[in-house]
Amino acid sequence: MRRTWQAVAALLGLVLAGCAGSGSTPSGKSSRTTVSAPGVPSTPRAQGAVSGPWRAWTASFSAQEGRCGATAHQIVCRTGSGGLVGRSRVTGEVTWAVPPTGGGKDAALVVDSADERAVTGSGAILRAANLRTGTAAWTRRLTDGNAFPALAAADGTVYVLETPAKTTGIITLGAFRASDGRTLWHRTIDADPYGGIAAFGGRVYTTDGTKVTARDARTGAAVATSPQGVECPNLISGGHYLVCTGSPYSAEDTFPPLQRLDPVTLGPLPTAEDTGLKPERGLISSDGVLVLFEDSAEDPGAGDWNAYDLVHHRRLWSYATTTEEAELAGERFVTFTPVNDAAVRGRVITIDLHAGPQATGAAAPRMSAPYPQTRDGEYPRLVVPGGDSGHVVVQAGTHRGLRSIPLP
Repeated sequence: MRRTWQAVAALLGLVLAGCAGSGSTPSGKSSRTTVSAPGVPSTPRAQGAVSGPWRAWTASFSAQEGRCGATAHQIVCRTGSGGLVGRSRVTGEVTWAVPPTGGGKDAALVVDSADERAVTGSGAILRAANLRTGTAAWTRRLTDGNAFPALAAADGTVYVLETPAKTTGIITLGAFRASDGRTLWHRTIDADPYGGIAAFGGRVYTTDGTKVTARDARTGAAVATSPQGVECPNLISGGHYLVCTGSPYSAEDTFPPLQRLDPVTLGPLPTAEDTGLKPERGLISSDGVLVLFEDSAEDPGAGDWNAYDLVHHRRLWSYATTTEEAELAGERFVTFTPVNDAAVRGRVITIDLHAGPQATGAAAPRMSAPYPQTRDGEYPRLVVPGGDSGHVVVQAGTHRGLRSIPLP
């Protein structure tokens, strides 16, 4: 079911990685890679830059390609065993490919337009691509474990929580320069790699399941810890806000309350009361609206996206649906309509972040037409390009397709 895609998505949620040790590979020539990864369409007919605005299109999606991300200029998808491909914003066709690096459990995909890098990996190997040239930027072999699942990046620095390749129980947090993968620092820490990692404001944050630790982004030195009594199984960040929730992996049927933290002191701040249901996935806007998918722990399936105002600590609205797939596009929340509503199912819907699904007039919800790729049986995902593209890309899982549509 949809959980197959979403379990992967929960592990993909955040950003770049690199590693210490030998095996660094410079980008070399500026020409694009001309040999495709197995099962990936042949790379580009034209070597020049793609011109024109973002357009509506459909494209096939190879069996080797996994999660996709986007910048304002292109789609980027990871391939099995640590490869990457870039796709045109005009046609959806593959324009460059960086081959796989090896075997093992695939790492997250990170698409960082600010640093012009995309990073993924497989096992203990990480590969970064240069988004401007479509070539390999660097390759790293991790020395302390695997970069799965927690990655993050900010301000030209890449962070990775290295989980042990063997049952040593030692977790290492490493910081690397995004441009070339150079090691900046390594720290052995207490952390839950499934608890999330956040980086902003010159700090990087981790949780060990109970307390949160903030570290200086330049040195890795601990500069703050959350006080006793603040439970934090899972970290959510966005827009320079930091929030603790219960873990989506918990087998319990009760969860610690939603709690906003001060990013400087890690002290608790006033926070809206949540529903008490199981928190599955959250997104935070730049102006402090948290949209959190909450589901029944005893009977998971259909849940609610609940919007919380973190600044004025109140719940804003709720939208009942059957998917954890959602993204933010400017001032609007983007998701799929519920499969159990025959009148509107199989569409993309956008909702005003502050006004909610009951709004009218200019703030009213907007829906797309139904498309084959947006049907529930396709287990669709959403990719929202950066900038003012005016489009959203739907990634269909069953019949392996990508479709760029105007953002409703």
